[in-house]
Amino acid sequence: MTRGGRDKDRQEPERRCIVTGDVQPKAGLVRFVVGPDGALYPDLAEKLPGRGIWVTADRDLIAKAAAKGLFARAAKAPVQIPEDLPGMVERGLAQRVVELVSLVRKSGRAVVGFEKVKGWLAEGRARVLLQASDGSDRGKGKLWTPEGGRWFGCLTSAELGLAFGRDHAIHGALAAGGLTPRVISEAARLAGLRKQDGGKTAGKDTKTA
Repeated sequence: MTRGGRDKDRQEPERRCIVTGDVQPKAGLVRFVVGPDGALYPDLAEKLPGRGIWVTADRDLIAKAAAKGLFARAAKAPVQIPEDLPGMVERGLAQRVVELVSLVRKSGRAVVGFEKVKGWLAEGRARVLLQASDGSDRGKGKLWTPEGGRWFGCLTSAELGLAFGRDHAIHGALAAGGLTPRVISEAARLAGLRKQDGGKTAGKDTKTA
């Protein structure tokens, strides 16, 4: 199991990726729908009406689906593809992760800053370690993935700071329970879009916290 990596939970709903043909837990895919206007919409919250079209949460695969006409093939109808579809999905997922971490912080289940995070890790209170993608590797290397927990480095220092109500942040930690499982799910998908964690896709990260 790699940093941020997760084992497949066979109890989760599964969907087939239109690019790879692989069937996997839907937590590792992005749902798209075609609107009445014939335009394609990313349905990150999975609430829009219509037949879902699923693609693995991976920037290259989403780009391939758009370039090769796979969305139209799956919809069996002409589809208008938004410009920079992978970028649109990435921005949407980043916003979702930031908002979720902010809610976890407001619930008292999160801390920010090197010393506080280190303390939570030492006490076994941390379930998820969040570290800014643009932070110093030397500084980040002094902290460790919680035992049985997760690590994500898919947010920038500005995004992580926004989640914690400050200008910038490099280190954050989340406790188990509450909205933390949703953070894990959304951060795993974002990591696939940003090719973090060695380029692993979210399909490898589907178990709850």
